[in-house]
Amino acid sequence: MRVNLPHDSVNGENHSVVSEFVLLGLSNSWEIQMFLFCFSSVLYVSSLTGNLLIVITVSSEPYLHSPMYFLLANLSVIDLIFCSIATPKMICDLFKKKKVISFGGCMAQIFFSHAVGGAEMVLLIAMAFDRYVAICKPLHYLTIMSSRLCTLILVLAWVIGLVHSSTQLVFVVNLPFCGPNVLDTFYCDIPRLIKLACTDTFKLELMITANSGFISLGAFLLLVLSYIFLLATLQKHSSGGSSKTLSTLSAHITVVILFFGPLIFFYMWPSPSTHLDKFLAMFDAVLTPFLNPVIYTLRNREMKRAMKRVFRQLVGLRRVT
Repeated sequence: MRVNLPHDSVNGENHSVVSEFVLLGLSNSWEIQMFLFCFSSVLYVSSLTGNLLIVITVSSEPYLHSPMYFLLANLSVIDLIFCSIATPKMICDLFKKKKVISFGGCMAQIFFSHAVGGAEMVLLIAMAFDRYVAICKPLHYLTIMSSRLCTLILVLAWVIGLVHSSTQLVFVVNLPFCGPNVLDTFYCDIPRLIKLACTDTFKLELMITANSGFISLGAFLLLVLSYIFLLATLQKHSSGGSSKTLSTLSAHITVVILFFGPLIFFYMWPSPSTHLDKFLAMFDAVLTPFLNPVIYTLRNREMKRAMKRVFRQLVGLRRVT
């Protein structure tokens, strides 16, 4: 859909601006759409349930009131928000003949996904720092990872996420979109969107790559190197808790790879394949928020026991009411 603008006094040309974007979605096949509907719906509900259960468990169990679980609970809050940005609309759009999103809705998806993604990036770095202090400076752990520092980390994560998102959105929202308005995907994101702008976006693409691509790659390499260092340090100790710590570290490493893998591909790969791009986008939007609570709970006996206890209490309350 286009809305005609009045005569431009600067260059004397008529312009039009796109007021909505058409999303091609994931597939036109009825069978694939049905599979995606069931698959996405189950994963979305499971993501909401799993992450919400982690937040309730950490909040209600006193012995989980530690820096590591505080950061884990806030990671689950971020996953709750992230999986709700694009997934519900994707599920609703699966059987629609014409899938559209308003210009404002598209900008909102971009803003919230980048704000939440930036906050999660900072939290993952903070979780690596938390493990470094726990392994290398165990006697000073509670002193360094104080409640004040944890609160500061959380505030800093959201501030960085909001600044990162706002910085990119300022450039994108003012781009001239005069058509075409078709996005070969199921949600709005900057790399595909700026290709529809009726102006030269080469400098903007470089800025986006530097802002999202290189930052993601740099943070990923920093985290990988830090975990390699922690694993090497852990091997030098033969304490009874080393297997538990190794399990925790492996869970963190897995989550880091799941989070940064698609991001690096989206913003660093010059000409991504449409099918691979859609697969990774769906993986990032639907599967990763589901896998995060699964990975952390399966690798953590304390969390499993606590979540089972909270789940039984919730089920018991339902039966009573």
